[in-house]
Amino acid sequence: MKLLVRVIEAKNLALTDANALSDLYVRLQLGKQKFKTKAVKSLNPMWDEQFTFWVDDLKDSLIVSVMDEDKFFNYDYVGRLKMPISLVFEEEIKSLGPAWYSLKSKNKKCKNKPFGEIHLSILISQNGSGESNDIGDQLVPPRKCPDAITNSPSLSSLSFSNLSSPVREETASSSSKEEKPYMHQNQKSFAGRIAQIFNKGTDVASMSPSRSIDSDQSETGKVEVGGEIKIEEDQPPVETFEETMKKIESADQGSEIPNNLSGGVLIDQLYIVAPRDLNTLLFSPDSNFPKTLAEEQGTTELQVGTWKFENGGETPKRSLSYLKAPTKLIKAVKGYEDQTYLKADGKNFAVFASVSTPDVMYGSTFKVELLYVITPGPELPSGEQCSRLVISWRMNFVQSTMMKGMIESGARQGMRESFDQYAILLCQTVKAVVSKDLGSSKEQALATLRPEPQSDWRLALQYLANFQVFLAFLMVMSVFVHMWLASPRLIQGLEFVWLDLPDSIGEFVVCVVLVLQGEKVFGLISRFMQARARKGSDHGIKAHGEGWMLTVAIIEGSNLAIAESKAFCDPYVVFTCNGKTRTSSIKFKKCSPLWNEIFEFDAMDDPPSVLDVDVYDFDGPFDEVTSLGHVEINFLKTNISDLADIWVSLEGKLAQASQSKLHLRIFLNNTRRGDVVKHYISKMEKEVGKKINLRSPQTNSAFQKLFGLPPEEFLINDFTCHLKRKMPLQGRLFVSARIIGFHANLFGHKTKFFLLWEDIEDIQVIPPTFSSMGSPIIVITLWPGRGVDARHGAKTQDEDGRLKFRFQSFVSFNVANRTIMALWKARSLSPEQKVQLVEEDSETKGLRSDENGSFLGLGDVSMSEAHSGALSVPLLDGAI
Repeated sequence: MKLLVRVIEAKNLALTDANALSDLYVRLQLGKQKFKTKAVKSLNPMWDEQFTFWVDDLKDSLIVSVMDEDKFFNYDYVGRLKMPISLVFEEEIKSLGPAWYSLKSKNKKCKNKPFGEIHLSILISQNGSGESNDIGDQLVPPRKCPDAITNSPSLSSLSFSNLSSPVREETASSSSKEEKPYMHQNQKSFAGRIAQIFNKGTDVASMSPSRSIDSDQSETGKVEVGGEIKIEEDQPPVETFEETMKKIESADQGSEIPNNLSGGVLIDQLYIVAPRDLNTLLFSPDSNFPKTLAEEQGTTELQVGTWKFENGGETPKRSLSYLKAPTKLIKAVKGYEDQTYLKADGKNFAVFASVSTPDVMYGSTFKVELLYVITPGPELPSGEQCSRLVISWRMNFVQSTMMKGMIESGARQGMRESFDQYAILLCQTVKAVVSKDLGSSKEQALATLRPEPQSDWRLALQYLANFQVFLAFLMVMSVFVHMWLASPRLIQGLEFVWLDLPDSIGEFVVCVVLVLQGEKVFGLISRFMQARARKGSDHGIKAHGEGWMLTVAIIEGSNLAIAESKAFCDPYVVFTCNGKTRTSSIKFKKCSPLWNEIFEFDAMDDPPSVLDVDVYDFDGPFDEVTSLGHVEINFLKTNISDLADIWVSLEGKLAQASQSKLHLRIFLNNTRRGDVVKHYISKMEKEVGKKINLRSPQTNSAFQKLFGLPPEEFLINDFTCHLKRKMPLQGRLFVSARIIGFHANLFGHKTKFFLLWEDIEDIQVIPPTFSSMGSPIIVITLWPGRGVDARHGAKTQDEDGRLKFRFQSFVSFNVANRTIMALWKARSLSPEQKVQLVEEDSETKGLRSDENGSFLGLGDVSMSEAHSGALSVPLLDGAI
């Protein structure tokens, strides 16, 4: 059952602040469930807020306290009210109010002193009964009360209740004392309480709050049956789940799918089922999946509510309650979950859930929030529909607590165990997609792409058929006609043979116009010829080698920007990855062009980190190109499966003003046979000069979840160090093939960031200082404008926008320094820069021993003889 309480207003409240500006709010408590309203500066405040409580025991009482918020001292009590839940349940309509209630003091000495009145509406709602959660929709309409009630000092003439305030005040304050023996005997069980209600005797009647009803006035909605009055309530028809979904889909305005929550991803899996069917399986009230899951997890007392549109909103909500099974650490606890649809358009679904467990220790300080996102998956070779389910979570601490880190750690472990069972049961119910089902998804996705055939004559007609070219043609033809009709003139002035100068101002103006018009036409023709000479760019060029293979397909563009100086745009796209570029063909005079072109990058030894996409407007071989927008696709922050078919929004002033987008399909896979991780680590061992231990799958998985990295990223090494900001912060520095990351957890306050090796401009080593506690400092400087997401960990930022990070106090500085330098050189430096650094290091650095590992010795080096020679050396007499 749910108890719905609506706090409307209050009046005649006692003055607490000397300045007569009280910040009044209402605090409500039922068991361990607590809520409060906003603070209002008034002695007659108006709140009009509604709250929902879960009722587990009819013996509980609702405590309503009016408080005065004080920002400097303790909060002051203005007055309070204690209302037993049994009084509400005894009513035939399970409702009290709206009505005015007198407030009392906590101090018994001031029992008879007035402390003001509060206007409340209280209602009990049964789960699954189909009632609305809005109290205003369920309460009995106000009826005219007798004069004795209207003139009561505790009841306002504007009261919406037919219940006298003195009687209700007396009942609320003394019922717990006078009725305690009777309630103790009859409320031991829920069944006994039900029996007490239906067996209405004199005792029960004396306990029920009296109501004054005008018997002469006929009331609608009441029917007398067998001497009893029963109220006919007009219940709204209950919508089916399909009707609810259709209502949400019709109201959807194309909102974006929400991003994953910050706590991490619990499930990310593809299933062979349509998105709509998967949504019905997980969230329909008639589905058996939640019940089966509760049985598997040992959860009992599951109550699932229906989806309802609250307060005329466009998003439906529902409530669930259950009793979680006991574990080794905690006993069985009651859980309450509220679910809300954020998006539902027939293909994409997003449901936000907030879970509270007030009975556990510190349960009132936090809530666990979950986000369920269902999207269409890639096309399968079998032709079946595929859906992707992503479940992410986070902790929402509504109150500060010193136990934040411990609570979050325990919640993380519990969520993993719970959703492991969730995933297993879902795979038993719906078939999951395995890798072999997606084996040919890339070929199938690219096989349908066919570039639009382009005829040179048709393109020339399309590009050159404009008013400017037509006007130039007419002017040239008129000149030739004039030359044919006019007779030759005598040579005069500065003229000579083959040089005919204009003889008047009019002829001079005509010559200037002809020259300017011819220049423009010549520019158009030259740009067209230059564009056609490129002939479809890099489309169709096959990649070579073995390693990380990147394939990019550009499908189309939408709303591409137009430069200010032009009436149209001729867009083309340039893709850049690891220093290699691929260029698309030029589309003439199209703001929404269709390309259908495929580009393959030669195999790379190292996995790529980012793909830069730039859109330009072609202005000819002699003009500077105009950027229409750009976007950076980060492979570390995006799941590879999400890139199989994606629309990306372009950045830049022109692109954002036009809302430009590109439709891309991106595939990244490794074609090298054998263990990729071992191959890369063996290569880095030669660079570092030290043995690198292969990490376990569990360690790699924890590293990936810590920084939200894709599954192909693997940990190479980690070091204990301090991050130098205003104060040193101890944590661990993690290095992998593509990133260097830092993580620290100080009393629940987490600091976490990572940098791409390509974003690092320079790495320097500063000698030990007193402030670094005798340890060398590694200073990492980023390129201007890079690493914006990690700026909270930077020590300084120079005038050019370069962020600088300082790490010190390494346990083994030599190993950390060599590993970091080797990975940086391998990822970000060009071959010429690597040769230069090797030459500089060879002059000053030799092989040194280290406490944590041995370097390569002479026995590990094999040399081939390049040149040899013998030279006789004369010895002086007596030298021996």
